[in-house]
Amino acid sequence: MSKHVGKGHIFLHRLKFGISAFIVLELIIFVVVLLSGKNFAVLNPKGFIASAQSNVILLSAAILFTIAIPTLVILYFVAWKYRETNTHAEYDPQENHGKMFDFGIWAIPSFFMLLMAFVMIPATHRLDPRQQISSYNKPLTIQVIAMRWKWVFLYPDQNIATVNFVQIPTDTPVEFELSADESPMSSFWIPNLGGQLYAMTGHVNTLHLLADKPGDYAGSTAELTGAGFSGMKFVARASSQDNFDSWVNEAKNSPSALTSEEYAHLLKPSEHNAATLYAKTDPELFSTMLAKYAGSHDHGMHE
Repeated sequence: MSKHVGKGHIFLHRLKFGISAFIVLELIIFVVVLLSGKNFAVLNPKGFIASAQSNVILLSAAILFTIAIPTLVILYFVAWKYRETNTHAEYDPQENHGKMFDFGIWAIPSFFMLLMAFVMIPATHRLDPRQQISSYNKPLTIQVIAMRWKWVFLYPDQNIATVNFVQIPTDTPVEFELSADESPMSSFWIPNLGGQLYAMTGHVNTLHLLADKPGDYAGSTAELTGAGFSGMKFVARASSQDNFDSWVNEAKNSPSALTSEEYAHLLKPSEHNAATLYAKTDPELFSTMLAKYAGSHDHGMHE
């Protein structure tokens, strides 16, 4: 009788293993189908920086899976082998496995830790957001102000401004100067073009990006910033240089101007703001905004 009971337990455990493997396989197929044809932005790079970051993510994931998968297999195998119903498995907690076993237990995770460091440390320095991108094209400077709950973009060289919309030429380095005015700290993030960087009151953080493929890419803040968080989004359009120049000329013909009075109006909290173009801007707007916080913060303003 006990022999049949033991076989029944073995069959039951094998059945559970088969069901678990089937569920994992279904989950993998579901994820693949779900992401098929979708713009999974972090893994769909459209720029130089995003491509480099995506490669680092995939390489890091491959290294981690190399550790995790065998570990989970061994864990399940040990749990199955030394289950209560397996009377043939012998386990002696006092058994000495030898120095090589102890060495392997420490050496294997140490090797993968060093491998991750070998990958991540150079990548972190190479992808420093403050580092300029080498290019034959002249960099484009865009000043970004995070408000509640909208994004204001100033083009100091073109003397135009926008709200919740930014257009850049492809194959041209873009220097985003990020700050905020009377708003919580916000993450400026265009996932298709690169990683996020914070916009904070009284500070200027510099983020360098480059788009190498034309298209409209979603931008947003990456964390909760209050009631209007869900609408604090913008469109980042990458286009040819000719298309960008035409858009700049169109913006310059806009009837609206970003004066200090209009800026004060924008500063009032509002939600789900439509994209807006401004033909002219106050050239001192960005520095004046930073000067408000000069008494309490080192805002790092450029001379």
